[in-house]
Amino acid sequence: MYLMRIGPPGAEKPVVRVDDSHYVDVSDVTPDFDERFFAAGGPALLAERVATGERRAFSGERIGAPIARPHQILCIGLNYSDHAAETGQAVPDEPILFTKPPNTLIGPYDDVRIPRGATKTDWEVELGIVIGRRTSYLDSAEEARAAIAGYCVVNDVSERAFQMERGGQWSKGKSAETFNPAGPWLVTPDEIADVKNLGMWLDVSGTRRQTGSTATMIFDPYFLVHHLSQFMVLEPGDLINTGTPPGVGMGHKPQLWLQPGDVMELGIDGLGSQRQRVVGPR
Repeated sequence: MYLMRIGPPGAEKPVVRVDDSHYVDVSDVTPDFDERFFAAGGPALLAERVATGERRAFSGERIGAPIARPHQILCIGLNYSDHAAETGQAVPDEPILFTKPPNTLIGPYDDVRIPRGATKTDWEVELGIVIGRRTSYLDSAEEARAAIAGYCVVNDVSERAFQMERGGQWSKGKSAETFNPAGPWLVTPDEIADVKNLGMWLDVSGTRRQTGSTATMIFDPYFLVHHLSQFMVLEPGDLINTGTPPGVGMGHKPQLWLQPGDVMELGIDGLGSQRQRVVGPR
């Protein structure tokens, strides 16, 4: 199943994508794809409605993030062996954890805004995990697998000067408005043959910058959910950004940074693609 939210910011309605041209409106089943929806059973609630509901044609509606604002956005750093190598940093023994505020979440085709004072804004195509039930102290990776509602494409936009040169936590460089485009769909696990072997890519203004695969993840999605559950309670609808493959601007020689007018296009096999225009500070 492919869950989407369409409509103006703050007024999106939940739908299920049937094919490239059609969807079924499920707003009579759930008002949104939010914590309450996932806690009550999530996509399983929609099967009958999708099977019998009227198919409507997409007609240019804005596509929002596929989930409502989550309780938290958790992020994993240096989780691809080839990305760690390009940055000259050691492969971590345990997942590196930082957070992004939920208000960074935007739709997959919304503008990304460079923050005031930024000089090194960067891109990161990532696999996003959405949690399907309230979870803590999981006993195994298999239990973690059962706690996942689905996967989506995420762009973990970063301001490296804030992140690396201003002291404190990485979150300082990760938390500007618009810094977490997600979607276009939340894809349920049954639609994905092998989440550990998905091709990933990102272009900036028509030039390929990132090419990778989830196969080079150091800590796979099931390990991450199990690991995080040992330290915190994961709530239904929480989003986990799982790290990026090589090719980020920071890893190039010379380094490359986003500028107003640039266009980022990115995608993951089976999870769809995104496109964002980069705009200047407000």
